[in-house]
Amino acid sequence: MAWRGNLSKSIKELRFLFCQTSPASSHARDFVLKNYTDLKTKNPKLPILIRECSGVQPQIWARYDMGVERCVRLDGLTAEQINAKLEELDLSYGTDE
Repeated sequence: MAWRGNLSKSIKELRFLFCQTSPASSHARDFVLKNYTDLKTKNPKLPILIRECSGVQPQIWARYDMGVERCVRLDGLTAEQINAKLEELDLSYGTDE
């Protein structure tokens, strides 16, 4: 997972949104609990924001240069799938979608 150390080269801010209690957000909560330290250690200058809101659907938002933002919904995704989506966000900047 060498790409994790390069997140701050393309992504300027990373936001995780999820509900504190809903079952739909359980995998997103677990992912943040298990991976936040590693992501922050490898990208110390990258703002990684955790936003909890009752009833919100789990999502990751990535902000790039020039205010470009991309969102990925995390409903029903496992930790491995969330990791893959995060890698896609890192690689997707500058590509046509």
